[in-house]
Order: sequence, then structure tokens, then C-alpha cells
Amino acid sequence: GRDAKIEVRFLGPDAVVLRQLSEQAQAIMFDDPNTREMRDDWRQPVKVIRPVFNEQAARQLGITRDHLSTSLAAAFEGEPIGLYRDGIRLLPIIVWPPAAEREDVNSIRDIPIRSPITKTSVPVGQIVSGFDTVWEDAKIYKRDRQRTITASCNPIEGLATPVFERLRPQIEAIPLPPGYKLEWGGEYEDASDANAAIAKSLPMGFLTMIIIVIILFGKVRQPLIIWLTVPLAIIGITVGLLLLDVAFGFMGLLGALSLVGLLIKNAIVLIEEIDMQIEEGKHPYPAILDASVSRMRPVLMAASTTILGMIPLLTDVFFLDMAVTIMFGLGFASLLTLIVVPVLYALFFKVRAPANH
Repeated sequence: GRDAKIEVRFLGPDAVVLRQLSEQAQAIMFDDPNTREMRDDWRQPVKVIRPVFNEQAARQLGITRDHLSTSLAAAFEGEPIGLYRDGIRLLPIIVWPPAAEREDVNSIRDIPIRSPITKTSVPVGQIVSGFDTVWEDAKIYKRDRQRTITASCNPIEGLATPVFERLRPQIEAIPLPPGYKLEWGGEYEDASDANAAIAKSLPMGFLTMIIIVIILFGKVRQPLIIWLTVPLAIIGITVGLLLLDVAFGFMGLLGALSLVGLLIKNAIVLIEEIDMQIEEGKHPYPAILDASVSRMRPVLMAASTTILGMIPLLTDVFFLDMAVTIMFGLGFASLLTLIVVPVLYALFFKVRAPANH
């Protein structure tokens, strides 16, 4: 998983500008009362010693910058000279100076570099005019071939979504110089990727369900009535999320998708009962009324058991939005299904009350 739930990435060419943008974002995160662990992935700059290459002296000896870099790397990091076989493993053999020499800054001038012209070794001090002590970023990450710094934080308690929604407009208001851009990572990026993956397979799933319902009834009007009841869940979902102040996240989306099957089942049960009573010779109008009354208990009992089963998940931060979505969406939609389906059936099939009813 990710180290932080809320991440913002700044991409651009200049490391100094990127660090300034990151510091602005971290300052905004720090001002929020429900954030902790504000940081960036570049960490703090470190002090380094940088040799000033003397072009004229080095040219006379035939030494290049690459020669200098190679010699310094061998002196401080070691130089591989071969491999040692230990059973089935090959272990590198690395040669480097004693620790006392590697840890002594003053010994840098005495590190030998072989001259291609004189065929002898000369000390580093002969080809450098001095050494500068500068601050340098210990780590620089790249993304899409651009320098990238990531500022991040975590919520102190609860979900990251409410904190993210508070931080997002403030951080996106940070002015970006030309050539720089901002991207969101963390849970927001994970949820966006997951939603995109679901969106790819969703049309085929719905199409399959529609075809199955049409085959089940062998007609078009009944499936149309059934699918018109599915949006009724939106009413309950909206009420539940607003009432309990819960954000609609990825788990909430999964809960909403699972409601589709439950609502279709309720509508199928009711419409099948209406069709069955009409086939038995009963007038369509009383058939609609009697079927609605007889199916009310099974529909509400099935919805009640599902809703009660979701109650334990209300205490789980991860599953909270899914539980609220299913409980309120199914509860409202089940009640409305018992009203809307009979009305739509009467409208689609032009059912009128008998004159003596």
C-alpha cells in the first residue's frame, strides 16, 4: 500500500522551485486541524563536497571529468575487480581504501588519478582548483521523465476523503510557473484508477443483465418497468450520505452497484406475481392491487434482513460508505418499488379500474 493517504505531486525542471511548491502544499496541510505526518519524498538536503575541475591543468595531463569521477567513486565506493563463487552464488570482489582514508575529507587531494599521457598517477589536487561545499538534494525522483516531488500527509482520525476535499481547492490554488504541473496521488489516485477499471466493464455487465431480463419475460415493457426502478436507490443513497455526513467513495460505489441486483430482484418478484394473476383470469386492475399487497411482505423482509446485516459495518471506517449506501438505498428503493412498479405497470399496459370497482 501507499505510505500516505493524501499525496500531491509537483512536476517540473527546477529542483528549487519544486521544493518551494512542496513547502507551500505542506504549509496548507499543516494548517488543517486533522492532518499529521506532513512531509515530502525528497527529504532534507545534504551537504556535499564538489571539486572544481581545472580544465587547463587536466588537459595537459590528458585527464577528463570522467576520469575524475571514476577515481573519486573508486576511492569512496570501491571498485569491483572480479567475482567470487560461493556454491551457486557469485559474490562481487570490491577493492577500496582503508576506512580511515575514506572518512578523512582532507585525503581527497591525495587520491591518485592515472594520466593517459604521462602513464603515471597524479593526485587529485593537481587537476582541481579547489573544493566547494554545497547543499544538494539527497534524492530526486522522476515521473514521466520529469523531476517530481511528492508532498503528503495522513488524517489524524477518520477517513482521508473529507480532509482531501478541504485541502484540494487550497493546494490547487497555488500558482504554478510555466512548465510545472500538479497531480494528485494517494487514495484519490487509487480510487480514480479503480473507478476507471470498473467503468470499462460496467457497460457490458449492464447489457448482459438487460438481455437476461428481456429473455426472462420475452417482452420489452416488463424489463423497462424493472430498470426504471433502479434509479430510485439514488434518493435513499443521497439522503443517507447527507444525513450521516459520509463521503461517497470507492466502497460506496461498490455498494451502489450491488444494489442494482437487489432492486431488479424485487421488481421481478412483483411483476411476475402481477402477470401470474392476470394469466389466471383476474382483471388487471385488481391483479395489480392484490399482487402488490401479497408481495409487500417478502420484499420488505428481504430488504430488512440485508439492512440489518449492514449495521455492524457502520462502525468500520473502511466500509462505512458502503454500509450507508446499501442500507438507505435499499430501504428507500424497496418502499418506492411497491408504489412505482404498480403505477408504471398500469401506465405501460393502459390498465383502467373496472366500472364497478
